Amino acid sequence: MTHKTFSLIIAILLTIAFCGFIMIYENRAMATAQSRIDTHARIIEDAMWNYNHQGIHEYLKLAAFSDHYESLAVHHQNGELFQEIYGEPAAGLDRFLAAVNLIPRVKLSARVKHQGETIGWMQAVGVPETIYMHAYVFFALTMVFVIVQLYLRLLKSKSRLEERVRERTAEVTASNLELKLEIEERARAEEALRTSEQKHRLLSENISDIIWTMDLEMNYTYISPVVAKVQGWEPAELEKMGIESVLTPASLEKARQIFAEQMALGERTKNYNRSSTMELELYRKNGSTIICEVTASFMVDENGQPAGILGVTRDISERRMAEREKADLQRQLERSKKMESLGVLAGGVAHDLNNVLSGIVSYPDLLLMDLPEGSPLSAPIETIKESGQKAATIVQDLLTLARRGVSTSEVLDLNRLIEAQQRSAEYKKLLSYYPDIRVSFHLAAELPNIKGSSVHLNKTIMNLISNAAEAQPNGGDIIVTTENLYMDRDLRGYDTVNAGEYVRLRVKDHGEGISETDLDHIFEPFYTKKKMGRSGTGLGLAVVWGTVQDHEGYINVHSRPGEGTVFDLFFPLSREAVEEKAPGLSLAAIQGGGEAVLVVDDMASQRKIAAHLLQRLNYTPYTVDSGESAVAFLEAHTVDLVVLDMIMAPGIDGLETWRRIIKRHPRQRAIIASGYAETEKVRTAQQLGAGEYLKKPYMIDSLGKAVKNALALTRRQ
Repeated sequence: MTHKTFSLIIAILLTIAFCGFIMIYENRAMATAQSRIDTHARIIEDAMWNYNHQGIHEYLKLAAFSDHYESLAVHHQNGELFQEIYGEPAAGLDRFLAAVNLIPRVKLSARVKHQGETIGWMQAVGVPETIYMHAYVFFALTMVFVIVQLYLRLLKSKSRLEERVRERTAEVTASNLELKLEIEERARAEEALRTSEQKHRLLSENISDIIWTMDLEMNYTYISPVVAKVQGWEPAELEKMGIESVLTPASLEKARQIFAEQMALGERTKNYNRSSTMELELYRKNGSTIICEVTASFMVDENGQPAGILGVTRDISERRMAEREKADLQRQLERSKKMESLGVLAGGVAHDLNNVLSGIVSYPDLLLMDLPEGSPLSAPIETIKESGQKAATIVQDLLTLARRGVSTSEVLDLNRLIEAQQRSAEYKKLLSYYPDIRVSFHLAAELPNIKGSSVHLNKTIMNLISNAAEAQPNGGDIIVTTENLYMDRDLRGYDTVNAGEYVRLRVKDHGEGISETDLDHIFEPFYTKKKMGRSGTGLGLAVVWGTVQDHEGYINVHSRPGEGTVFDLFFPLSREAVEEKAPGLSLAAIQGGGEAVLVVDDMASQRKIAAHLLQRLNYTPYTVDSGESAVAFLEAHTVDLVVLDMIMAPGIDGLETWRRIIKRHPRQRAIIASGYAETEKVRTAQQLGAGEYLKKPYMIDSLGKAVKNALALTRRQ
């Protein structure tokens, strides 16, 4: 090893050591600076809590001067600026080095807490110690020294090389020059190729579209990595699979047909430079399908003959779904506008008819009172009277359609209304018209109440049953059911049912069904294909629609020709009690003794309702909004019972939450709550020790009994 080499190594090692010292110094300086800003934050916490702007202002000035901050700012937790101070700017060499970014400005931040809770933030901008100047100067001098040494050595080497080159013959010089040019050209070509490959790889790996190539047998030869995100398969897996495993049968046939047509067209025209775009249905690895837009073109060789296929696949499932949702919403809007317009028209007609009918309905009774017994005019006047009363009923239907008929709103038990209808003369008369019709009722126990008009709801129930009977002229079954539902997602159907708590009335028949064309018009006034006379005025379903709208509810209809029809009516649930409610479960029997109950639910409204009911039952409720929060809560607190929602998003679901809870607290008791039917996850949670299943929506009696039973089981153990 030469002396020069040794000296160079020593210089490099010293430089590395000095740089290491600088890094250690910088880290310590940063730690010290952070410690100072944390200390400042602790000092001002009381002043900030008491909104002492003057005190904080004076302290920030002192801190900015003592610690050489360029600026100090204090913000509230909500982001609002509380106080801000600017220090003296850097001077001299420090200012120059900071201006050219050789000395970076450091941003520091610290939480301002009061009694353990964050109430704001302190932020500072400062310039670190000037050791940076010495470091940069030393580094610059070192670099200059190295560059000078390298330059001198380069000059010396160049001189020797020129001397040797001059000794060579002209032929050797020419050959070397030619070889050098060839090498440089090859290097440029290779560099250009690497750059091109990098650009294309970056493009194919980062766009959301799938780029692929195939041979003429339609086997993958390349597929970009984004396919794993779109379809679930890794590229290596797809390259081993046949195209029939990727496309649905109909799309596979479509793709092969287009390929054959393009190939035949290219053979005729001797031109394969064209592309085709098609919509195909592709499989995903989990078995589901997606709609994709596929653009493909031939790759041709140097002779212009097809050598393969290049294509781009774009997932347009969300676009198609959005288009369908937009079309559905547009149809619902148009339907609503049409019904609103018809309602305005019906309201005007009803108003005029009421004026006309007032005499026809009132005067016959007066005339009959004045006529002598046995008068031949009695029968015609009775006919006039009955006709006037029928016309008045039609007017009431028109008023309902115009949404002017529901003037009262009382708390009602839908089950009681249906049971009363079964005893009514109108219902018995309907059954006499259709002796081959069998009507069965399945009414949910403990059905929550709703608010509305009993008159309009009674008419709605009878219209639906009558409609179902006429759809089965040769006899059949009608099934009437009630159910309480809790939905945490919107339901899209004939109408869009918003998430919430409802009482659902369902009337199902197995009759002729309704065609898709008629389904869009069934709620329009006078749109009917029934028998006139017996079947009414054509306002039956229009009245149903108007009544549901007045009750702020929703309608969903399922029907196919020959398969029957299902009408679902959704009414908002009410927790108010019916004024003359029959004696039920005594609250005293399900009262608690102050036990602590933790409610885990991702919906704020459900947490609030459950907490209110538990408090009314003399329990001590606590609420959290996720499974993770529940696990964290139970690390710091103890509760007698957990009421655990099974379906929660985002985050872990109820089953995983229960697994984590019992892992840390094996003796913890819980009951499972869900708005869905009892699922396999519910049963698995119960096998792991959870208590009974409580169906939403929360009702005070069902919740009280479930909690009481779970706590009683704990005491027995």
